[in-house]
Amino acid sequence: MSSIPLAAYLLLALILFCIGLFGALTKRNAVIVLISIELMLNAVNINLVAFAKYSINPGLTGQIFSLFTITVAAAEAAVGLAILIALYRNRQTVNVDEMDSMKR
Repeated sequence: MSSIPLAAYLLLALILFCIGLFGALTKRNAVIVLISIELMLNAVNINLVAFAKYSINPGLTGQIFSLFTITVAAAEAAVGLAILIALYRNRQTVNVDEMDSMKR
């Protein structure tokens, strides 16, 4: 039975993180920026689970930290979307470039 090597998990996480970083830094739509941040958090989750699987003393530590990260990501998505809905109602746009001040 062959196992997937640790390098494959790390490469997948690297690709996901780079795609998320590119999206967060270059896109103007705030929804796309939130999705990009979610991609970066998922890359972190892959690393946590992979290192927990391939560590010297395998255990549930990586999975537990991954659950905390998923919880934080869900809260970030809920709060972020609530803020975006409020901004859209006030300004009729979700472009990051047009959100430059707190005043209307």
